[in-house]
Amino acid sequence: MNVNCQDAANAVGNGVAAALQGVDCVAAEMTGEAFGRLFAPGGALGPVLTILLGLFIALFAIGLLLGRTNLSVRSMVPRMITLGLVVTFATSWIAYQAVVWNLAIAAPDYLASTLTGDAGSATTTFANKIDVVFTAIEQATTTQAGGQEGAGAGAGENISAFSPKGMLWLGAMLLLLGTVGVLVTARIGLAVLVALGPVFVVMALFNGTRGLFTGWLKGVVMLALTPLFAVLGGSVMLELAVPVLSSLALTPGEVAARPAMAFFMIGAVHVALMIMVLKVSATMVSGWRVFGLVPDRLAEGGTQTVYTIAQTGGVAGQAPVPAGSTVGSPSRQIPISAVTTGAPANDPGTGLAPAASRETRIFTNAAGSGQVQPLTGNPSRTRGIGTRFRSPGTKPAAAAGNSKTETFQ
Repeated sequence: MNVNCQDAANAVGNGVAAALQGVDCVAAEMTGEAFGRLFAPGGALGPVLTILLGLFIALFAIGLLLGRTNLSVRSMVPRMITLGLVVTFATSWIAYQAVVWNLAIAAPDYLASTLTGDAGSATTTFANKIDVVFTAIEQATTTQAGGQEGAGAGAGENISAFSPKGMLWLGAMLLLLGTVGVLVTARIGLAVLVALGPVFVVMALFNGTRGLFTGWLKGVVMLALTPLFAVLGGSVMLELAVPVLSSLALTPGEVAARPAMAFFMIGAVHVALMIMVLKVSATMVSGWRVFGLVPDRLAEGGTQTVYTIAQTGGVAGQAPVPAGSTVGSPSRQIPISAVTTGAPANDPGTGLAPAASRETRIFTNAAGSGQVQPLTGNPSRTRGIGTRFRSPGTKPAAAAGNSKTETFQ
């Protein structure tokens, strides 16, 4: 650890701003050292990277030999881009720091500074405001009207949890956990993920391990968005706390019940807001497909198509309504899953082989005759064949009668 980071780490207990600066410095230095120990020149996992690159090229060559891939532009360009990006980010700290570290750490802070209008770092400004709030609460709960002697007495007195001073300190603790706790936790977790980033970047080479890379990238984006939301939401809550702290400063050494309850409510609302921020960040990244690397489960699940056969009667070209049914009865629905089926045998279109499917045919039996004809109004291609041999007493098939259904699988 260099001298600057050592000084920043020693000053962690001097305030919220100093704690955040110490965490950022230590996290940046730890990430650089971890990168140098992995795939950088002289790193411990350098031979592993060479083996993985050889496997990637060997699998592509085997795919060419087996005919599973070709040398077209559509096939070669994505593989070459993936290989180039993986080698660049896994072996070059300059490229990795310029893209991954700056986008994960510096970009949310810059966006927060732009939204809040701060000239410097929005996170540092927010931490300084937190220090001012704690200083005001300390003065309001320990300063007495009697001067220095009274101040010592106020500092040593016991404060109950439900007294005005106790409620004020409970609100301050909730505000501290909801702001600094979330910021420090997100920074440390983000530093760990970025330090392990080269390992997950290499996993993007193969389809079997690409899911780990997408999960790592989603985690980085989630922990990068959390400080942004925490700073913006915390700034709003601090603006609401300014009038409460101003009312406490009017009567030094005396804490009224209403301002104390108001500040406690601000702290509790801020904790709920930070929980909602974490939930929103997780929901945002869960729906991200990571540039198409994550398959869409809704598209793969398929849908269900319902074909409706309306039962009507008295219409020319259609069979009459079966006995026992009434006109206007509910239609019959046949649900068919969205499985791609082949073309029918009598379809003169494409020459694709028909897939297995289920066919339902409805037949009607004319009353008094033993003939069975399909329940349809479309003319048959065999119409006219055998009609001259029909017995004189046979009635047309359109007469009312019983019906039956045959199913062919």
